[in-house]
Amino acid sequence: MAIKILSAKEYATKLKCTIHASGRMGFTEATADKLKLSEKSAVKFAVDENESSELYLIKVGEVDEESFKVSKAGGYYSVNAKILFDNLGFDYVNNVISFDMVEVKMEGIEDDIYKLIKREKPRK
Repeated sequence: MAIKILSAKEYATKLKCTIHASGRMGFTEATADKLKLSEKSAVKFAVDENESSELYLIKVGEVDEESFKVSKAGGYYSVNAKILFDNLGFDYVNNVISFDMVEVKMEGIEDDIYKLIKREKPRK
């Protein structure tokens, strides 16, 4: 029998991001640390062609024409994806839209990929 200890430290960080009323997606400090975000980083978004309601975030090392550049303000990281969120129909002006991020592996993709599990509630 071969067993592997699963470290509580590895599973202690809950990865989250939120679409702000401005249309920018912001990352919690713990998420930014786990994803090793920097001002040189970029992310891409993807949808499942078979299940269009499933949204994915792919962390890539460098900005290219298909990616969104990561910005930093103080100690806070965000991505300006307003037009994308508008096209996806997210009402981030009237609702707080946040996502729990779950790391997934996909065949043929070497980059870190996260399934975004949406939570939504009216803004106060």
